[in-house]
Amino acid sequence: MPFGPVQMLVLEFDRTKFDGEIMPEFKRLKEAGMVRLIDVLFVTKKRGEVEAQRVSDLSQDEAEDFGAMIGALVGVGAGKDLEASADLGAQTGEDGHVIGEDEVWYLADAIPDGSSAAVALIEHTWAIPLREKLLAAGGVLLADAWVHPADLMAIGAGLAEAGAGAK
Repeated sequence: MPFGPVQMLVLEFDRTKFDGEIMPEFKRLKEAGMVRLIDVLFVTKKRGEVEAQRVSDLSQDEAEDFGAMIGALVGVGAGKDLEASADLGAQTGEDGHVIGEDEVWYLADAIPDGSSAAVALIEHTWAIPLREKLLAAGGVLLADAWVHPADLMAIGAGLAEAGAGAK
């Protein structure tokens, strides 16, 4: 099964109560064929109590396949055996999730009481056909980056500073 580019978001919210505005948007994007939630871990911390919810659009088999792919890539990069690395990676997806239980406590330790945090692995499914067409045309990726509005503002501030120094 081909996978699209995967984005990892780590978010903090200054509250523990939500109005249900986020998941319907993910559902809309999924139905439009734009994204798929590989895994989401959502943690709230209220009066020292930690609650965690996990959501995934992947079946258990798909989670195992995704884990195997990640395990193989990491293993090869580390100079390890491809098959053993893939098998180890597949084990991480046996429960239908690729984000482990250990991350619950990592997030809970990182946020103040009365807040929430999430780690989301989002697959950009819209990019799969584009990638296939680019590869079929002989395209080779030279660079890949997300440009955030804050990056553009920083560039503008640098230009303004450089221009002020040139006067």
